[in-house]
Amino acid sequence: MAARQFWAALALLAFVAAANQQPIPAADATSVPQTTWRNAAEGSPAKPAAATGAAALATADRPAASGGASGAAVPTIPAPAAPQRQMITRVSTGSGTLPNDHGQIWREYDISPYTLRVTSTNRPELAIVDWVLRETGYEAWHTEPLGILSASQRTLRVYHTPQVQAIVADVVDRFVASQAETHAFGVHVVTLDSPNWRARAQRILRPIQSQTQGVQAWLLSKEDAALLIADLRRRNDYREHSSPHLLVNNGQSTVVSATRGRTYVRSIKPRPEAWPGFEPETAVIDEGFSLELSPLLAVDGQTIDAVIKCEIDQVEKLVPVILEVPTPVAPRQRAKLEVPQTAHFRFQERFRWPVEQVLLVDLGVAPLPIPVDGKPNLGGLPLPLPSSPGRSDMLVFVESKGKLSASTRVSRGGLPEAKSYQGRY
Repeated sequence: MAARQFWAALALLAFVAAANQQPIPAADATSVPQTTWRNAAEGSPAKPAAATGAAALATADRPAASGGASGAAVPTIPAPAAPQRQMITRVSTGSGTLPNDHGQIWREYDISPYTLRVTSTNRPELAIVDWVLRETGYEAWHTEPLGILSASQRTLRVYHTPQVQAIVADVVDRFVASQAETHAFGVHVVTLDSPNWRARAQRILRPIQSQTQGVQAWLLSKEDAALLIADLRRRNDYREHSSPHLLVNNGQSTVVSATRGRTYVRSIKPRPEAWPGFEPETAVIDEGFSLELSPLLAVDGQTIDAVIKCEIDQVEKLVPVILEVPTPVAPRQRAKLEVPQTAHFRFQERFRWPVEQVLLVDLGVAPLPIPVDGKPNLGGLPLPLPSSPGRSDMLVFVESKGKLSASTRVSRGGLPEAKSYQGRY
């Protein structure tokens, strides 16, 4: 009995081996009904019938084709996956819990009273994150001890030590406090050709400390600030670069800017197939100024913290460079490219002052923060650069406008003189 089973198994193995070596008959190639493949291609739930014997083995070894006799798609054999690069860094899943070696605790702050009433930006919660980073420091969240800071539209989630949690709680209170619900601020950006305005205004200026070299700051009463601005407007060199009615919501950031692009020839590209044998490659460099203001009212509504950031870029002149670009038609041909000579001014500082007074910051005699000195273009063409780069004394007035009525609140989209901007730390 055992011998009979042995010989039967041996005969079956020989039959299978012969089927793998011989070509597939035509009848076997069409043993699977055409409707079976068509249903599979059309997404029908019907499953194709499994082929048996030599047809099944031949189907597995046969290369994929684009279609059969009836045009039906034939399943393709997936290509082998590319080998993945072995990581060099050792990575582990960790313990599965947040470490609290320094006593870190988890807190969730409800910021919806603030985010629901601010409509000047789509993501007002980012302003809270910015001020938390300013108060705690950027490194506190990326070094030891472990910290987590995440904000959604309604909740601020914080994981840190109790000391840092106390700072975060104070910042959040300053945003959600009812005193700051409709509080707004005004900003004036003024330039003068000469800083001699100080001679007449010295008696009303009360200096405060400034950390930036060459920059001075003063405090004025609102009445004295109004008289000073009225006196400056009578000067011929007075220029105002922002609307006196520009408003900023408490805790948010706004940008006052005036920039334009100046085109110059950066390089020369050879083009033998076209006259004159070369093509000037132009580029654009932006010049102008950008001033960002981020004010925040204290919980008691008596003091203001504000971060002022100013950037000025000025093209002093375009230095010409003459290149030899000989061609068969013009062997002594020349072309001119230009290299910009620019001046940059950067300022960023934080100030604190009483809410009933006005902050005045003099950034010093810096590059003129307007591309062209208020002169119109001639025939739609930009005027040439002046022989000497312009300089001006730049003044920034920041004052509290108090609580606003519902009809004068800053709405989404901002005012024409400003645009919403979420500055980083």
